[in-house]
Amino acid sequence: MISANNVTLRIGKKALFEDVNIKFTEGNCYGLIGANGAGKSTFLKILSGKLETSSGEVVITPGQRLSVLEQDHFKYDEFPVLDTVIMGNQRLYDIMKEKEAIYAKEDFTDEDGIRASELEGEFAEMNGWEAESDAATLLNGLGIDTALHYNLMKDLTGSEKVKVLLARALFGNPDILLLDEPTNHLDLAAIEWLEEFLIDFPNTVIVVSHDRYFLNKVCTYTADIDYGKIQLYAGNYDFWYESSQLMIKQMKEANKKKEEKIKELQDFISRFSANASKSKQATSRKRALEKIELDTIKPSSRKYPYIDFRPNREIGNEVLYVENLSKTIDGVKILDNLTFTLGREDKVALVGGNELAKTVLFQILTGEMEPDSGFYKWGVTTSQAYFPKDNTKEFDNDLVIADWLTQYSEIKDATYVRGFLGRMLFAGEDGVKKVRVLSGGEKVRCLLSKMMISGSNVLLFDEPTNHLDMESITALNNGMIKFPGVIIFASRDHQIVQTTANRIMEILPNGVMIDKITTYDEYLASDEMARKRQVYSMDDKLEDN
Repeated sequence: MISANNVTLRIGKKALFEDVNIKFTEGNCYGLIGANGAGKSTFLKILSGKLETSSGEVVITPGQRLSVLEQDHFKYDEFPVLDTVIMGNQRLYDIMKEKEAIYAKEDFTDEDGIRASELEGEFAEMNGWEAESDAATLLNGLGIDTALHYNLMKDLTGSEKVKVLLARALFGNPDILLLDEPTNHLDLAAIEWLEEFLIDFPNTVIVVSHDRYFLNKVCTYTADIDYGKIQLYAGNYDFWYESSQLMIKQMKEANKKKEEKIKELQDFISRFSANASKSKQATSRKRALEKIELDTIKPSSRKYPYIDFRPNREIGNEVLYVENLSKTIDGVKILDNLTFTLGREDKVALVGGNELAKTVLFQILTGEMEPDSGFYKWGVTTSQAYFPKDNTKEFDNDLVIADWLTQYSEIKDATYVRGFLGRMLFAGEDGVKKVRVLSGGEKVRCLLSKMMISGSNVLLFDEPTNHLDMESITALNNGMIKFPGVIIFASRDHQIVQTTANRIMEILPNGVMIDKITTYDEYLASDEMARKRQVYSMDDKLEDN
């Protein structure tokens, strides 16, 4: 168990947390939620001991081991992958290394033998003989191939490092597990594996995530940070949302009844206070009026942008035709003879672990990259707006936000342009901030403003939820569902894929595509798709041999 007792944290004069009291118990998974800047990651640092409080204390049950998802992706670059995972239980790793050092001695003494015996006993108690196999099981579950287990961390890609660090946090059955955005940079298969792992995890988990589907799947409690306080709700994210909205509704209705009663009493007092025969009743009503107190309904710190993609032109029946599209990069086949046609009602999700293939397809369809062979053709009634995964080039200039967005608008009127920025929560002086210095989330909101102002009837999104908070993701999800045109998108957000897409395309590691008109959940449950993946996987292995 871990608890925060009267915890306060002040940064300058501002109190980020004020007298927080909360207890996290064994056998539960707690989703820590709140608006950007509310202090979710900061609170995890307080719980982990990495950040000292201004007052109050964090108490952990004596003897319990706490594990944290490491955020520094370069910290273990000089260590082998398997060692990095086992370091998740530092004491076990230290024992392993001390044993190795003792057994490597040429002048092995009696004292060394006694020490080795002590270490062997502790090692056995900690299930040390299963450490490497347990670490390998975690790595394989998250999609790290066995061939990489003895590589140095510096030889891995960014997404592979994320998976190894997650395996490190999960290793050794920690008593308390703190996870800050564990689904970031994970493919959907790895996220699904992590969901099942946490559902079966017997100890205490506290997790911060912007993935609503993930929180709904794994959380038994929701801890909501708002205005420096933490309110605990039993249930997952959806239950919290319904409960919090119901609470606000009930308070508003109660206040409305009180306001009506106040008006009734005030009217009586004003009419009869000067009437001698009614003076006692008027005095009685004054006392009753003084006792009525309206409930304080504090507005939430959350802010929801308004995302509404409105096409300037209705789309025709012919949207996109792709025939035998192929692309090889650095000797690796990325796309292999892709052929498909899109209709006017298609909302296509590109899924699967082949991240590069999705991005390459987007870049070809938007004219940023040429295919090696094959061709594609957009319908004459179509206009496209593209959200790239890497937006560095978009903001490599010294324009202020308002001028940056104006260059993409047919209507150059400043009020018109600022209206789109306002919908995305850029207000007042925000419009004169230079785009070069914007945060990741602000840049994403700028790109969404650009897509809205374009009036395009085909939208292409390559991982649009990166850097967005929960409120912005919800608004984007709603905007995609309402959009009357065609969408092609890649996203790790399960809920967005499930609620938006009516067609699923998966590009397999060998560049071949599976194309199915279905929902995402139906696709994942399809035995046919599982058999196809297995066949293609076997084909790859045969080709490698």
